[in-house]
Amino acid sequence: MIESWIAIGDSFTEGVGDEGPDGVCIGWADRLATQLAAVNPSFSYANLALRGKMMKEILDDQVPIAVAERPDLITLCAGGNDIIVPGVDIDEIAAMFDAAVAALRATGAQVLVFTAPDVKFQPVVRMVRTKAAIYNAHIHASADRHGAKVVDLWSMSTLRDRRAWSDDRLHFAPDGHRRIALRTAEVLGLPVTEDWREPLPEQPPLRWLDMRRMDVSWARAHLIPWIGRQLRGQSLGDGLAPKRPRLTPYRIPKEPQLQSLKDVTTC
Repeated sequence: MIESWIAIGDSFTEGVGDEGPDGVCIGWADRLATQLAAVNPSFSYANLALRGKMMKEILDDQVPIAVAERPDLITLCAGGNDIIVPGVDIDEIAAMFDAAVAALRATGAQVLVFTAPDVKFQPVVRMVRTKAAIYNAHIHASADRHGAKVVDLWSMSTLRDRRAWSDDRLHFAPDGHRRIALRTAEVLGLPVTEDWREPLPEQPPLRWLDMRRMDVSWARAHLIPWIGRQLRGQSLGDGLAPKRPRLTPYRIPKEPQLQSLKDVTTC
């Protein structure tokens, strides 16, 4: 039974794209924490992840906290913000990732890492697909080298659907986070009552003109501001703090979005 868990990383683990009624991110990690707390009332949880964080920041700022706390479980997803930057050295980012996994595993904790998803279907964003695939190979190698488990998002076919993603094409929508929580529970060997593989309902294909209009709208709302932040050296996480910075007992929230989760089991 998992008594304590520290989640580290960037916006993926913070839960961006899956906001609750109060505007606070929920995400796959909080959804999984809800399941763990349903099974174990003494379960403790911290989520140090923050949007915009680069691999070096996670290695320098978050990994030492997880190492010092020595929880039963540590999850790590990092490097996504690095690989989308033009000209980045993937091998250099992978070396930092490997150092993080080695340090986390040295505590004796069970470590779970995540690959990048397949973005072939995403216009513009798919330009980083080759870099993501190379980085994923490094992630699998690090996990094998240090005895970590892998949640392979690349192989999740249900994530190759626009409905699994938020409008910015970089973060997952609530259903995407829900499915990732189920997949993560499966890798951990936890019981679930839903299958993340369940296909989404059929929908008619989008017309070419509609897709181009969506591309233009996306570029104005998300791509151009991202380029501006890159040029100014800014991050979406500037001035923000992690939502659960300390390892504390986790209580199942009363928000309807979490209370109605079908994947929470009390067995």
